[in-house]
Amino acid sequence: MAEEKIPLNLSADFAPVSAETWKNKIIADLKGADFDKKLVWRTPEGFNVQPFYRREDLKGLKTTDSAPGQFPYVRGTRENNEWDIRQNICACQNARKANAKALEVLNKGINSIGFCLNKEKLNYHFIKVLLQDIRIDIIPVNFTICACKAPELANILVRYIGREYKGVDARNFRGSINVDPIKAMLIKGKPLSREQVSAKIAAVVNAAKSLPNYRVVNVNSVVLNNSGAYAAQELAYALAWGAEYMTMLTEAGVPNYKAANAIRFNMGIGGNYFMEIAKFRAGRLLWAKIIEAYKAPIFTAALKNAAKMNVSAETSKFNMTIFDAYVNLLRSQTETMSAALAGVDEITVTPFDVTYERPTDFAERIARNQQLLLKEEAHFDKIVDPAAGSYYLENLTASIAAEAWKQFLAIQEQGGMYQMVAEGKVQEHIAANLKARLQDVAKRKEVLLGSNQFPNFTEKAAKKIKADAGACSSICNCKNQKSQISNVKCDCSKAEGALPTLPVARAAEEFETLRLETEGAKRQPIAFMLTIGNLVMRIARAQFSCNFLACAGYKVIDNNGFKTVREGIKAAKKAKADIIVLCSSDDEYADLAPKAWKILQKMDEAKRPMFIVAGAPACMPDLQAIGIENFIHVRVNVLETLKQFNQKLLKK
Repeated sequence: MAEEKIPLNLSADFAPVSAETWKNKIIADLKGADFDKKLVWRTPEGFNVQPFYRREDLKGLKTTDSAPGQFPYVRGTRENNEWDIRQNICACQNARKANAKALEVLNKGINSIGFCLNKEKLNYHFIKVLLQDIRIDIIPVNFTICACKAPELANILVRYIGREYKGVDARNFRGSINVDPIKAMLIKGKPLSREQVSAKIAAVVNAAKSLPNYRVVNVNSVVLNNSGAYAAQELAYALAWGAEYMTMLTEAGVPNYKAANAIRFNMGIGGNYFMEIAKFRAGRLLWAKIIEAYKAPIFTAALKNAAKMNVSAETSKFNMTIFDAYVNLLRSQTETMSAALAGVDEITVTPFDVTYERPTDFAERIARNQQLLLKEEAHFDKIVDPAAGSYYLENLTASIAAEAWKQFLAIQEQGGMYQMVAEGKVQEHIAANLKARLQDVAKRKEVLLGSNQFPNFTEKAAKKIKADAGACSSICNCKNQKSQISNVKCDCSKAEGALPTLPVARAAEEFETLRLETEGAKRQPIAFMLTIGNLVMRIARAQFSCNFLACAGYKVIDNNGFKTVREGIKAAKKAKADIIVLCSSDDEYADLAPKAWKILQKMDEAKRPMFIVAGAPACMPDLQAIGIENFIHVRVNVLETLKQFNQKLLKK
């Protein structure tokens, strides 16, 4: 007899579960813990993220109203997800060598080139040699040069194209000239009047008017990202920055659609995977709405098309590290995934070794392959806006849009982006944000694998750091531009600027400085785990303490356990320990810690190891009263504690 098949009908066989029922079940499982405090995430951007979202949470969201390629472009400016894979090349000294390298990488999967140019060498012959055999009607070519030379560069490109590409439609030529006077004010402290800024961008737009798809006015919010700005903060400033340039250009007589078409956004990609996807989606939505405001007298088809936000995204340098540098590959890969899934136009992956040397051929090859992997194996280019319809990501997009718009309006109320930069307010705001963020890193609220958490215990890094390390101006590795990492300055910024500049820092720098200090000491401090008592607690606290102290580069010695405190101290002496960490349970510390302390007091003070209790037991005040002053636990500032330890240990 044939087995009867019973059809499964999910909607009929399973009763719908309301959001309230889900929440009540979660609250019951929390066993009295506060739902909001335990599960609702208050983001650094300033809004809350719920632990779960449902279909009804999409109601009222504007992010779901359009299709890819349709205004307001939240789902993308194209009907495909083909993005350009970019590599930046230094062309500051030798055009022929730069050209050879460009041709080489174009045969290895790159389809967008960035050249850094030296203003002193700019001429027609130099550009002709630089672009020889590069099909610039197919391959986007991007240039970074001092703004004072940008109109001349645009004129040279127009002449070159007219001579070498006769009959080719001018719209085939895509790329950019990175003219951004506000960036110069931010990173060089260069004081410019509003009239000077307006004149610089208008001059290059007029010079490049015969190249309609060349983006010659750039918004480099990547410098904010590399100074620690969060997603909504970077987006708000980028929008205000772009709006400032739109206003300047239209006031200078540039038609609104041509002004919008001239602007490119060079944005950073932070390490928060979903937040960055939402940032780029929200950015397109808000930029389209800003451009719509310039529609007077009508919103023409040309302006609506020009409202497509053009984004060149670059993986962040802020969270890159010197120690355990291969982890930089994991960071940049997830960042690249965020940007690719979000539908940006172009991505540059920062080579993993940029923090300590000029990127090697190997590092550059890996950086290229990170994007090729996403295209050729993961097929990220085959799906347009996969975030669409996700209850979580649609709400995250709406939340970032709302927060960024609120900050954008606040910037406008204070006079706009130019005014805030000229008054130093943007620099002040970013510096305050950076200070708070570095505090989070110091306390491990923000984790950097390999730096402030789970370091490589045996790694040494001092010998691999090169004096000329650092990538300049997000474009190349020469020494003619200011570095976001190494403070190398370009020749056009020799005069001291009157404006405050953006802070330059990476999240891991202070931990790296501490560890390099230890590495350079005459003797590496040895930390000995005196494990005793409760098996579970002594193992857990020894692991915590080993990771804690290895962040400063100390040699750590873990142990299976000792029967008595005296036995443990004897073993520590034999190991020539500079630090003894008592690892046990809170209940046992009241007895064990005073015993250990009493034994140590009998030693010569000059040879006495530092004594640390792992944890914050209830008996801490009593232990402090007898002279025990060092306690390490999850609530201490890891960086400041290790600095204090270094001051004591490295003097010996």
